[in-house]
Amino acid sequence: MADFIEWPRLLAPAECRPNPVPFTRGGRTLGGVNPSVRTDLGFWSIELKNIPVHSREQRQTWQAIRRYLGGKAGVIAVPAWSRDTAPYVSGEYEPPGETTHDDDTLFDDGTPYTQGAISVVTDGVTPLSATSIRLRIIQADTNLVGVRFSYAHALYETGPVISIDGDIWEVTISPSVRALIPAGSDLEFDFPTCLCNLEDDRGMDGGLDTTGFESRSVTFVEAVDYWSNVDA
Repeated sequence: MADFIEWPRLLAPAECRPNPVPFTRGGRTLGGVNPSVRTDLGFWSIELKNIPVHSREQRQTWQAIRRYLGGKAGVIAVPAWSRDTAPYVSGEYEPPGETTHDDDTLFDDGTPYTQGAISVVTDGVTPLSATSIRLRIIQADTNLVGVRFSYAHALYETGPVISIDGDIWEVTISPSVRALIPAGSDLEFDFPTCLCNLEDDRGMDGGLDTTGFESRSVTFVEAVDYWSNVDA
């Protein structure tokens, strides 16, 4: 998988609104009935609202990202904040901790590794286009219904539980799996992300607010085309 830049925390929004956009099939019949049939398709829409761009560094960063994306064609990993539903053991937000590597070493500059508060791995291989997944709880609340996680910047949301066997939960997920997830993969529950494009070519327009306290908002949509090309 290619490396993508991630939306920086320097431009953290006041509101982050990740929402799935379902895709249904159907049409009105001659009798006036309009049945809708749910499909496994769909995509994410993520709104980052009221982003402070008060400092020079924030404005420069905004413009650098705008140049990098070049409109809707560019791809970036966007945060999908989910602290309100994340399965923290305590039931409340838990910040990531710092730790050493398995052999007690640090990074080359002497700084420790950051480790999320939630640890959940896949149980078995999850194939492309799957609509369910088996999750093994290592460190998390024992309720994995209605939570979000990502793997390789592909974002998912769990639905109703299918089965529970000890610490293994099988749950439905949406959208369908974008790319194969190997067995034993660490899933990102603390800071899930989604690979996205700008919703609009001019979605990162900006200017100068003479008050010096400007806030901006931007909307992204999932880069479904990227996953389609990966699968091809």
